[in-house]
Amino acid sequence: MSDHSNDRSARIRGLTIPRSLLPADGRFGSGPSRVRSAQVDALVAASGSVLGTSHRQAPVKNVVKRVRTGLAELFSLPEGYEVVLGNGGSTAFWDVAALGLIERRSQHLVCGEFSQKFATEVRDAPHLEDPEVIRAEPGALPSPVSSPDVDAYAWAQNETSTGVMAPVRRPEGAGTEQLVLIDATSAAGGVMVDPTQADAYYFAPQKAFASDGGLWLAVLSPAAIERAERIAAQGAHWIPSILSLTTAIENSRKDQTLNTPAVSTLVLMAEQIEWMNEQGGLAWADSRTRETSGLLYEWAARREEVTPFVDDPSARSQVVATLDISEEIDATAITSVLRAHGVVDIEPYRKLGRNQVRIATFPAVPPEDVRALIAVLDHVLDASA
Repeated sequence: MSDHSNDRSARIRGLTIPRSLLPADGRFGSGPSRVRSAQVDALVAASGSVLGTSHRQAPVKNVVKRVRTGLAELFSLPEGYEVVLGNGGSTAFWDVAALGLIERRSQHLVCGEFSQKFATEVRDAPHLEDPEVIRAEPGALPSPVSSPDVDAYAWAQNETSTGVMAPVRRPEGAGTEQLVLIDATSAAGGVMVDPTQADAYYFAPQKAFASDGGLWLAVLSPAAIERAERIAAQGAHWIPSILSLTTAIENSRKDQTLNTPAVSTLVLMAEQIEWMNEQGGLAWADSRTRETSGLLYEWAARREEVTPFVDDPSARSQVVATLDISEEIDATAITSVLRAHGVVDIEPYRKLGRNQVRIATFPAVPPEDVRALIAVLDHVLDASA
């Protein structure tokens, strides 16, 4: 780094940001994401009747039912589609899918850390053949290719590590017996989707649903449910109970999970889903995240020091904006001084190793906070020049 760059980084770290510029809420993390105060109030209200009680009894089962029916409303689920949940996060669902949804071989689109991890899980599964992998460099978007040699297609709707967003639609030429498995962890609830274009649309609560981790949730098509039941009935390989999709389906139909869930996570999520439905559902959430992410991309177009990491505008995420910072400016200095002023979690994904900021615009993040964040960033860049 040049002396000029070192001087500018030192100026940034020594800045004091006027309180008048700061957003009302400085949490912009890509997960865990900000939790609204109304959710915390709901959690306090539940402390006397739900927290610390059995997950097999009505108080907790009613919360699970609120989550399942709320998601069915949010996604406008057609007849036969079911909301299923289980213990563990989305990473656990990769194993669930490898054991209970992929019969022989799958195709994976890889464009970042999380899409790569699922492909690796499947490659290491001893009962499956090595998957087809279609790879793109981080920041670019690969596309599925119809293949008669696979029984499942898998990709991430939103690659959280890079801010690449992919469409959810069945590959052209795909057979009716081939499943589509969509990792929607950072997209679900913030991006419009047609659920009939996927057979397993799975995610975790700590992104758009403003809750904590520890659960996976999946919208399953009738074809996915039939596949899971058939694989389980064949008994060709051992499936641990905690990773059994059929066990999760059976328990979900009773509004419960196999093992004790994090009840506070369910309460926070139920409150968030109902709030989103009250605002106008998925169409409202999609419009809101398009607006807030759009503010950031418009700002990047105005600042010569800032460039969207994803070159293709159509592939830029509307819930996780990744913005490269010019090399003469140390992005860690920016994130450090912002953190000291209560604006947190805009660091890039650690393994990506970019000089950038990564800003989440989930539905709980209002436009006025994004505008305030932009004003703060302008102040830091201008004052340090």
